[in-house]
Order: sequence, then structure tokens, then C-alpha cells
Amino acid sequence: MKKKNTGIKRLIPYLKKYMIKIILAILLIIVASCLIALSPTLEGNITTQLFSDIMGGRRVDFTKINRIILTLICVYVAGALSNCAYQFLLTDAIQSAMVDLRNDVQGKIRRLPISYFDRNALGDTLSRVSNDMETISNALQQSFAQILNAVLGLSLAVYMMFKIQWVMALSAVAIIGVSVIISKVIVKKSQPIFQKQQNALGDLNGIVQEKFTGFNEIKLFGKQEDTLSELMNANEELCESGFKAQFISGLMSPLVTFVTYIGIACVAIAGTFYAIAGTITVGQLQAFIRYIWQVNQPMSQITQLSGAIQSSVAAIHRVFEFLDEEEEVDETVELEEVDTIKPYEEVQGNVSFEDVAFSYTKEKPLLHDLNVEVKSGQMVAIVGPTGVGKTTLINLLMRFYDVTGGSIKIDGVDIRHMKRDDLRAKFGMVLQDTWLFKGSIKENIAYGKEGASEEEIIRAAKVANVHHFITTLPDGYNMVLNEEASNISQGEKQLLTIARSVLCDPPIMILDEATSSVDTRLEQKLQDAMKNIMKGRTSFVIAHRLSTIKNADLILVMSNGNIVEKGTHDELIEKKGYYEQLYHAQFADCDMA
Repeated sequence: MKKKNTGIKRLIPYLKKYMIKIILAILLIIVASCLIALSPTLEGNITTQLFSDIMGGRRVDFTKINRIILTLICVYVAGALSNCAYQFLLTDAIQSAMVDLRNDVQGKIRRLPISYFDRNALGDTLSRVSNDMETISNALQQSFAQILNAVLGLSLAVYMMFKIQWVMALSAVAIIGVSVIISKVIVKKSQPIFQKQQNALGDLNGIVQEKFTGFNEIKLFGKQEDTLSELMNANEELCESGFKAQFISGLMSPLVTFVTYIGIACVAIAGTFYAIAGTITVGQLQAFIRYIWQVNQPMSQITQLSGAIQSSVAAIHRVFEFLDEEEEVDETVELEEVDTIKPYEEVQGNVSFEDVAFSYTKEKPLLHDLNVEVKSGQMVAIVGPTGVGKTTLINLLMRFYDVTGGSIKIDGVDIRHMKRDDLRAKFGMVLQDTWLFKGSIKENIAYGKEGASEEEIIRAAKVANVHHFITTLPDGYNMVLNEEASNISQGEKQLLTIARSVLCDPPIMILDEATSSVDTRLEQKLQDAMKNIMKGRTSFVIAHRLSTIKNADLILVMSNGNIVEKGTHDELIEKKGYYEQLYHAQFADCDMA
């Protein structure tokens, strides 16, 4: 597969939509540059007129000088107005293009498979969609007009110098040539370091995000020093790459200025002889030196922008690398190849796993030859040690990953023959890690169903055994949860997520370690809420606490990527097999007490 270009060219389609504004801005930049290029000649004309009148023994012609000054003022005013106008148009076009790019990035996040987020640090992804995007935006805003101004300014200044004296103008061309060579050498050295700097920033953001998420655990286990050391190492790497990048890039400006000063010295010496010989006037010599500064100014602007430009190139690479990530397969193409598609609105809830195999990598198979039949309305518990594939089985059922062998069917229909959104709409999930957002309790529960009425929200809260708790709060259902929802307990959070799932009324429920992080009192509440939500629904429960699944209709015992035992709690205890060992190992301490 041919690697996609991730350079600046990838931004062109985003800017094309606003090409009219950009073209108008460019025309105004040309006007402003022409006016700037004209001003040294007008200034030189004033000097020439004064010198000519004084040396000729005549009275100074102030009428002519005033006319030149008035023209010069008009040039300055017109140039300033052109600058304001093009800045407005260019800012509008660039920011609109960045909105489109940000929308594409946000849309990309929705289309990425879960496997992408499993492989990549969340902090690095956040850095790509926030810091890198901001770097691109700032660089475009600062650099686009200045680079265009620089190119036009250079061209016009060189043209005007050749009009004055072509031999002297060659020295200016030499200044530009040497400056370009210096710039190329420095950019070649610094660009890889700028890429390293952006990557180091992403790594640092990843570490910060991870450590702040686990701040309580860090304090609990006294790992502050280890955490600080890790952050300092990442910060040191960012500092080192940032210093190298900025230092090497920063050499460009003083070197270019040094070359310019040498050029000015040469021109001043040669120009003096030409002025004495009468080849050029004193005003033309003054104008010529001003034009050399007009050459130096855009070169200096480009060199000063070099750091921002190179950072933006690295950021563009990272953003478009993200946009080029492989997405979930286009379901429209998949489903067109299936002849047995039928309407799938009513779900009975019969689930079958037929010879299911799965592996994250080909070298390490996780699940193999897995078979099980789940009947509608059954509560199915999945138990086993960590890492045997319990959560993976649920991920396959939800099509966060697709099986690599066999099939999973709901009511006899292969789930790969359903659109992912349609499939997932049939499920409700209550996870160990609760997710609530900043907003009222009512809004958090209503997240499960668009347009839910207040009566439906209260009914769902009652089913989840959380209504009474909500009514004891200062603002009841209108109480606002903070960003971490830390103003309520972990158990109450879990009950709210159950209420959310009740509200969406799914035919199939998944509960993954839903009671693992609450106390005994709240566990009973959660158990009652779970019983309520599982009535009449097919339910899959993953639990380490085997006491919570004694009443399950079917218990699947997993080991080494397969189901080694299945049956009810009593049946499995009587078998005196693997489940019985797990059960007694878990309650050995309690029995001894």
C-alpha cells in the first residue's frame, strides 16, 4: 500500500473552499507589496530634489517636495488599508478551513475502531486533535501572509534595484542566494528535531493524562516520587528536543542578517563611487540601500517564522497520519454482498457463539473453538481468571472487534450482517468504570434515550433503586454533577448508569464487573437494581464476585481462551471441577473466619 503524503499539500483541499477570499487577500497583499516597494523611490526622490537644489545654488522647491510627501502619505495610507483588508479576509478563510479540518478529525474519531485506542495512548491522541491542530492554525495565521509578503517584497525589491543599477543589484541577488543556502542547511538539520519535539509533547500529554487519572492511587501507594521522575524524564526529553530545534532554527536569523550587513557594506562602497561618477544620484543610492533592507526584512521574517513553520509541518504530519488511520470497514459494501439480509427490528435475544476464534495478533490466539447457546431471557454469567477473554467475548458480541473465525448470531442472524449502530442499539451496558459527564442528574440519565420525558427518567431511576437517593439531594434531579462526578459516591454513580440503561430499554444487557467497586450495602442495592433491569432480557454478567451470580441461569467458566465448564451454580459445584475450585478459593478466608 502506497504511503499517503502527510505534507503541507494535504491542507490545500481545505483552503480551496475559501479560494475567493484567499485570492482577494493575495491581490491586496500584492497591492500592499507594490506600495511598499514604491516608497523608497519616493523617499529617494525627496533626497535627490533637496541635494540637486542645494548643490545647484537654487532655492529648495518645496512645492515639488510637498507633492512627493503627499504622494508618499497616500502610499502609506493605501498600504495600511490593504494590510487591514487582507488580514481580515485571510483570517476568515484560514479559520474556516481549520474548522473544517477539526470537524474531519472529530468525525475520524467516531469512525476509528476500538483497536486504535487500545494501541495508542489517549494523551497522544488528545495532543494530535488539540495541540497539533492549534499549532497548524497559528502557523497558517502567522506564516501564510508573511511568506507571501516576503516573496513579493523580495521580487519587487530586486526588480527596483535592477532598475537603479544592475551591477549593484547582483550583490543583492548574492545575498538572497547565500541566505537560501543557509536556510536549507539549517532546515535540513532542524526539521527531524521538530518532529521529535511534537512526538515528545504527545508522550508528555499521555503521561500527564494517565497520572492525573490515577492521582488517588498514586497518593495511596506513595508513588509520587516515581511519578514525578517519569514526568521529569518526559519533560526533559521535550526540553532537550525543543532546545535543539529552536536553537538550530534560531541560528538562521543572525546568519542571514550578517550576510545582509556584508552586502550593505559592499553596496555602500560601490554606490558611493557610482554616485561620485554620476552614474546614479544620491537619492537612488539611498533608495538602493533601503531596498536591500527590504530584501533583509522578508528574509528575516521567514527565518523568524522558521520554528513555527517547522513545528507546523511536524504537526501536519501527525494530524494527517491520524486521519489516514484505518477505519472500521464500510458496512454498506459488506452488506451489499449478503443476500440473506432481513429486517431486524424485533429482537428475541437468542445468542449463539459458533466455533468462535479470535486473536489480537496472529502469533497469539486468545479465543478458539468457543461454542455456547444462550436462550432468550437467560441471565448468563461469565467467570474465570483475569486475561482468559471474558471482556474480549463481550467486545466481540458488540462488534468492537470482529471474530477471526466462526460466527456470533443473534436470533440466527450473523452479527456481521448487521450495521454496527443497529447492533449496538440492541444492547445496554453497565461497566465497572462509570462514565458520567458534567451536567444534571436528569441529563445524565436521559443520555440513554433522546427526548426522554421526566416521567420516564423517574421511572428508570426507581427501577435502578436510585430514586430515593436523588430525592435526598439538594436539587434532586436537577443537581449538577461536577466533571469527575466526585460529588456523589461510586455506588450511586453505578446506580445512575443502570438507570441510564433502563431508560433505553435494550433487549440485551451487559454488566461488566458492575458491583466490583462498591460496599456491601450498596452491592445489595445494585443487585436488586440489576435483577430489575434483567427481567425479561437476555443478560451477560461478568463478575469476579461469584456470590453475585449464584442465581444465574447459565454460568460459563472460561480458561485459556475457551469455555471449560457451563451450567448453573449448583450443577458446577456438584461437578467439583474448575468452578468449584474458584468458588472455594474465593471464599476460603471467609470460611476460616
